[in-house]
Amino acid sequence: MRVPLIAGNWKMNTTINEAIKLASDLRSLIDGVTGVEKILCPPFISLSAVKDVLKNSTIKTGAQNMYFQEKGAFTGEISPAMLQGLCDYVILGHSERRQLLGETDEIVNRKVQIALKFGLKPIVCVGENLAQYEAGRSRETVRTQVGASLAGLTLPPDLVIAYEPVWAIGTGKAATGKQANDMTVMIREIIGNTFDKRTAAQIRTLYGGSVTPENIGEFVCQPEIDGALVGGASLKAEQFASIVRTASTAKH
Repeated sequence: MRVPLIAGNWKMNTTINEAIKLASDLRSLIDGVTGVEKILCPPFISLSAVKDVLKNSTIKTGAQNMYFQEKGAFTGEISPAMLQGLCDYVILGHSERRQLLGETDEIVNRKVQIALKFGLKPIVCVGENLAQYEAGRSRETVRTQVGASLAGLTLPPDLVIAYEPVWAIGTGKAATGKQANDMTVMIREIIGNTFDKRTAAQIRTLYGGSVTPENIGEFVCQPEIDGALVGGASLKAEQFASIVRTASTAKH
């Protein structure tokens, strides 16, 4: 059985002191919640401090991004070697990086490959934007992103796919549970056809896009959705804790 996973993406929010306070509050609220994997993804500058706060807890850390080279003259970038020991997971191909910073499927693929080389577990994000959604090209877009982002890989079962329809991120307009589940069914089919059905059955798929304590139940009750990549609500300790608790009970 796939263990539910709830990841909080803090994005470009929180100072180091604010990150320490939020991580501390969350530790007291969700450390004892069982049956669900919990990940906090603070900004790079706070990863070490948050990891210290979470030491000996059940909560893991994740990075929000990384570069696809081990080292070199890449000013401002963070390499996978730098993340070793600081986090377990790394978010790759988030829609904001695709849309605002021009990340392509090829770049995402290179990042996934080197993340796996360094023992980091990728959370690979895919999803259609509003224009693609309105044009009826959602499935075509996601199919292309999944195939290209995972091309040439020997896929490990602990890789995670996050379906995040761009038109639902930060807008307050989430996809329906059925819409999200239908898309994750297709994602599993792609993985099964590209790799093998056993791997497809083991890989966890998350929903991301205006996730709240009020709607999380609609997503995690779906058979193919294993949790959520949470944005804004992850910055509010009580809201994120409520999402974690719901995910824990819904799947058990």
